[in-house]
Amino acid sequence: MAGSSDKGRYGSTRKNNLMGIPVQRRVFIPAALIIMGLALAGIVVPSQLESGAKVVQDAIANGMGWFYLLAMNVFLIFALYLIFGRYGDIRLGGVDRRPDFSSWGWYSMLFAAGTGVGLLFYGVAGPVSFFANPPFGEPQTEQAARDALVHSFFHWGFHGWSMYALVGLAMGFFCYNRDLPLTVRSAFYPLLGERVNGRLGAAIDVVAVVGTLFGVAVSLGLGVEQMNTGLAETFSLPQNKYMQVGLIGGVTAIATISVVTGLDQGIQKLSKLAMVTGGILGLYVLIAGPTQFLFHAMIESVGSYIQQIPSRGTYAEAFKSPDATQWQNEWTLFYFAWWISWSPFVGMFIARISRGRTIREYMLGVLFVPTIVSMVWLTIMGGTALYGELYQGSNLAPTITSNAAKGTFQFLQNFPVPEWVSLGSMMVLIATVAIFFITSSDSGSLVIDIITSGGDLNPPTSTRVFWAILEGVVASVLLVAGGLKALQSVATIAGFPFVILLLLMCLGLLVGLKQYRRHRYELDGERLGIGERK
Repeated sequence: MAGSSDKGRYGSTRKNNLMGIPVQRRVFIPAALIIMGLALAGIVVPSQLESGAKVVQDAIANGMGWFYLLAMNVFLIFALYLIFGRYGDIRLGGVDRRPDFSSWGWYSMLFAAGTGVGLLFYGVAGPVSFFANPPFGEPQTEQAARDALVHSFFHWGFHGWSMYALVGLAMGFFCYNRDLPLTVRSAFYPLLGERVNGRLGAAIDVVAVVGTLFGVAVSLGLGVEQMNTGLAETFSLPQNKYMQVGLIGGVTAIATISVVTGLDQGIQKLSKLAMVTGGILGLYVLIAGPTQFLFHAMIESVGSYIQQIPSRGTYAEAFKSPDATQWQNEWTLFYFAWWISWSPFVGMFIARISRGRTIREYMLGVLFVPTIVSMVWLTIMGGTALYGELYQGSNLAPTITSNAAKGTFQFLQNFPVPEWVSLGSMMVLIATVAIFFITSSDSGSLVIDIITSGGDLNPPTSTRVFWAILEGVVASVLLVAGGLKALQSVATIAGFPFVILLLLMCLGLLVGLKQYRRHRYELDGERLGIGERK
């Protein structure tokens, strides 16, 4: 196995038993106590939790918004460097390792775990919101519609996926090529040495676990709001917090069963099913909607997005009055903080399923395939909604402003099709949201369990169940405490401490790749064309 000769120098993360269960007590106990403490606060003093979270969110967004933008641009530049640089031929797991999963299974899992719930929620709501309330220019004009899709591409595009790709690469490289445990702390070995096996390393993993769980809880909250809205619109079921908590409980139970069955039988099959149902819905909208307009909009919007990546990536609303900066805080910074809080979860999950791929193949796949799929989805859903706003008088904007979750279902009801077709499309949307909901929950539980068990790729079933249930509890508490606003506040807060760690992680990855390339003959047992050239 690649890296076996280096194992003694890199050491290992020792595990301890907790009630007979092999876990990292320095990680498991503090992370669980922090999360349960915040959940308890949401139950006992929900209004104080909501207001306190909003204060912290505003302080971070107003004071450190520039730092988020700078960091996200660093991630994208570094990702492009790895694609075109000299480390692209390094294979995760060594020269003889082949991919553990087919390309179709790989793409399905990384996309379903990465952005599925969010794209379903904001596929219509995002572009229409930007059309009605743009950061610059006149609202509800043709130019606002053009800009709306570009804003959406920017929020769901290369910047976010470059960060996911780097986190996954760092953890996968140090695990598969340097024989370190598959935990976040391992990526810091070149910077911290053996201290990653002590309290400092444990603190890094605790931050990752807490951020991951709250990031997943945000997505679960968004997903259940949309599911509840769909059930209310389709079957006239009640739409309230009690119903949403019940839905979280039901889906969490299914997710728990899925995570127990494992990666191959549970998560992979559900991810493929989610891609199929989502594809059916997208194809229906493409055919039933303004098809010719959508193809033109796709070409135009992708071109505009590529041209505007530098300007969008550095737009900080510096020359607006302080009272007019809420758009950037509520949208771009919320999205980026949400991506960051998800990065330990999605990054480790991608690392778990990417062994056997070269760095270049890995980076191209993770960076481009989900981004392209996201742009196609946003064009079909958001572009059709914008066409209706501009030329058909659909007037979705007021509904989305008051209830973003309801917008997609009202959007599907606007098509000139028989009622049973409209009903069927809404049922497909509900099913797709539920499947993405389940894959996010069980993938998050698996990743958190891997971290708290010291990098064990097959962690104990009992702790998987514990984290799956705790995710559901936290999502329920956040919904009861303050709904969507509370979810956005928590995403921003959870992302901030980890963005600093991510920048250091990139530095550690660069140092580790240089060391590996220099000693590749020693580590792999043979030269791979470039030998020991520095």
